[in-house]
Amino acid sequence: MWSLRFISAEALVSHPKIVQQSLGGVAHNIYPLLFKASYLLEQPEVVRALLEHWPLEEFRLGALLGPSTEHPRDLRDRACRACLEACVRGLADHVLQGKGRRRLRLADLTGIRDVQVQQCPCGRALGRWGRTELLARVCCELQAEHHAAWSPVEVLADLFVTGGNFEMVVQALGPPGHSPLRVRCISFRADSLGPSQLLQVLCLAGPSELRRLEVVHNVRLHAGHVQQLLAQVGFPRLVSLTLPAKAFDAPPASTPAPDGKDALLTSVARELSRMTQLTELSVAFSTLTGKIQNLLGPLRTPLRVLDLASCSLNHADMAFLADCTHAAHLEVLDLSGHSLLDRFPSSFFRLLGHAAPTLRALTLEECSITDRHVSTLILALSPCHRLRELRFLGNPLSARALKRLFAALCELPGLQCVEFPVPKDCYPEGSAYPQDELAMTKFDQQKYDVIAEDLRAVLLRNGRGDIQVSTPLFGSFDPDIQETSNELGAFLLQAFKTALEKFSRALKQME
Repeated sequence: MWSLRFISAEALVSHPKIVQQSLGGVAHNIYPLLFKASYLLEQPEVVRALLEHWPLEEFRLGALLGPSTEHPRDLRDRACRACLEACVRGLADHVLQGKGRRRLRLADLTGIRDVQVQQCPCGRALGRWGRTELLARVCCELQAEHHAAWSPVEVLADLFVTGGNFEMVVQALGPPGHSPLRVRCISFRADSLGPSQLLQVLCLAGPSELRRLEVVHNVRLHAGHVQQLLAQVGFPRLVSLTLPAKAFDAPPASTPAPDGKDALLTSVARELSRMTQLTELSVAFSTLTGKIQNLLGPLRTPLRVLDLASCSLNHADMAFLADCTHAAHLEVLDLSGHSLLDRFPSSFFRLLGHAAPTLRALTLEECSITDRHVSTLILALSPCHRLRELRFLGNPLSARALKRLFAALCELPGLQCVEFPVPKDCYPEGSAYPQDELAMTKFDQQKYDVIAEDLRAVLLRNGRGDIQVSTPLFGSFDPDIQETSNELGAFLLQAFKTALEKFSRALKQME
């Protein structure tokens, strides 16, 4: 139910020229209502005017767009390009006013959720990379104004930096005093950067304030880089850390220690232990065989989110995970790429038993789960009454086994989302697992549709039509990859070209 005040605000912003002419007489506590109404109706000229004349000391985008008693609808999943550009441009207009005319001290631009389908009227999104580029460009433009005495506005932002916007972001984050917008980074995602570029931009981004750090895909780090990054920069308030594939590989020129100990891993673990707020750690696709206790043992706070997909875990690693202090606090766990039920059944049982009171999301993709493992898997999942999401794509399961599993999943009261594999009945007989992308797509679609309907019928018969089921062959939607796919493709082509050139030179030297 919308309040009468919000309905009035909506009617007013429907006439942009009247609003702009009337802002001088509008009560300060009405500005938040006018902002949400103008964002809802996609009135970018009103959004910009409101920011230019913002009379309050704080502007918090996520809070303004979230549910409220005046207007319960949540608009935070609307990354509307027109309105977000108007926000940043209006903020620039605000700081260019005379010093005595502005009160804004803090602009929090975080809180936007990037989704696959935009609900705003224009349907045009401005993703995290685009928002970073826009803010950086505006900061650089303001630096060129050369005002003698800035009274800076603190800007909290989520930054996404790649090779495509690196130079502009570095300039925007330059020395304090050069811009009236002082950017403080709350979350940072890096892709397609070199190690030295990553270190440079993180030092400028205000690491003391950073809460989330994602270093992904085409940032080529080894254990020496990770140790240097954590030791030199320091992240005292970091809550979440994601490192790219092979981040714990030894540097190319290093030699193994005679006693078998990994000094770099020990140093990295020591640096992680100093992050007293760290509760989320993703180190997927790093070879960590026999090293999990050394990495996770020193941590001072229990982890709530842990991604160990394709880390080549052994019995000692799984035994440690099953009985460590982290197990009883895990909410999100990814153990994809490990033959858990063949190699570590007892450790897997203990781990899920300890995690059951808190576990909300479990991912077991490409874990070699076959029909003969279904009874064991059902038993292992049975105590996980708080589980909301289960993903087990890439496992060779028949339609019959899936029906048994779905019937058992109906007993988990909190379950909301299941991602299941294409049944092996739909592939040619003898198809190999794990599958490559080409083989994955060569299945009988008509047969799959029939089986999928049968599985949904199992849920309906058990009164669980509320569970959403799907088979996203290439994983869930990733807005950041979607937004930067062209740059990512160019980066991969260049990397491939460089590798070919090195191979060619090596051949010539051999001749």
